[in-house]
Amino acid sequence: MNFVIETSARHVHVTQETLEILFGPGAELEFKKALSQPGQFATNQKVEVVGPKSSLKFSILGPVRPENQVEVSFTDARTLGITAPVRESADVKGSAPCKIIGPCGEVDLEEGVIVAKRHVHMTPADAEAFGVTNGQIVKVEVEQETGRKVIFGDTVVRVSPKYALAMHIDTDEANAAGCSGEITGRIVE
Repeated sequence: MNFVIETSARHVHVTQETLEILFGPGAELEFKKALSQPGQFATNQKVEVVGPKSSLKFSILGPVRPENQVEVSFTDARTLGITAPVRESADVKGSAPCKIIGPCGEVDLEEGVIVAKRHVHMTPADAEAFGVTNGQIVKVEVEQETGRKVIFGDTVVRVSPKYALAMHIDTDEANAAGCSGEITGRIVE
């Protein structure tokens, strides 16, 4: 049984308070397009993320969250001069700091920058069909015709009725595996 593997590029999740500091009082996220996970969307808003060495432009994803989170690849982290830990989404305690600059203001985050751990989103029915449980670590073989066979280890299974079946990897992982276009994978262990 295969599932889609999607590349998740650098992005930021913000709280309503942070959004209003960056874009002005009463600011709302401007819908650009829906993402594969139900209720998640790309916005028209972009911010500058600043580290000790340099800065990069980031898109904001919606909806607003209870915590600020900046998701980078290891390449992005090196460019910014940040040492970002590999973490599951929302696990930002003790993670790397940065500054976020918007058109109306800026926010200094004491923590929040992570390299997202590769993961597969599944509904409970999907998890049952695949014979896996929430939090289980699996290996996923990439199905592609580029001549580069890749197996991603240390892939966490995330189960919720709010999810849609899809695996997420960052741009470094996608580039190393030669993933482009419609890519699928399957659990091999």
